[in-house]
Amino acid sequence: MMKFTIKNEEIITLNGSENPNFPKYTSQLINWANQNAQGTRPRVVGQLSELFPEYERSCDTVSVDSWRSWYLEHYPKAIEEATNRIFAQVENLKEAIKLIDREMIQKWVEDLVISKTYNGLYVQKAILCKLAEIRGENYRLANPEEEARGIDGYVGKTAYSIKPDTYKTMRRLSEDIKVNMIYYTKKKAGLTIEVEE
Repeated sequence: MMKFTIKNEEIITLNGSENPNFPKYTSQLINWANQNAQGTRPRVVGQLSELFPEYERSCDTVSVDSWRSWYLEHYPKAIEEATNRIFAQVENLKEAIKLIDREMIQKWVEDLVISKTYNGLYVQKAILCKLAEIRGENYRLANPEEEARGIDGYVGKTAYSIKPDTYKTMRRLSEDIKVNMIYYTKKKAGLTIEVEE
């Protein structure tokens, strides 16, 4: 049995394509601007993973030049629209980068390392606080003795243990918590909470 690999750079050469040379950092910045501008999303340039097989079925000879011709015939304004969107975002970045100084970078790093880590990893207090707000009751975090029994906090007089939703599937755990459970799922926009009563 034969096994081998072809590196991305080799694919470009073997396919007879061109690999443009971009100055250092420029490709990364364009890519970042594109993510914000969404210039190469399917609604702008088409669903390329579907279009390319369609192109292959419709032509006798597959080449980068015939693909270019086919694509531009079917999507004559897409490259221009994507370019305009990305260029506008690059202009925004040029203005924003002038505002960045060492002090701002330090504030950004502190926010990431301290605040975002704390808020991302320590969710118990936020969950108890929100549940108490919904119920019109007080909350408190558990003391060390209560924590040893698996309690994370109380809303009113009800004790809760707060776990990620993946905890439900981990039946093999020997931990037996005899309090009401709160499960949370981290989503891009925040937390989804499920409270057992």
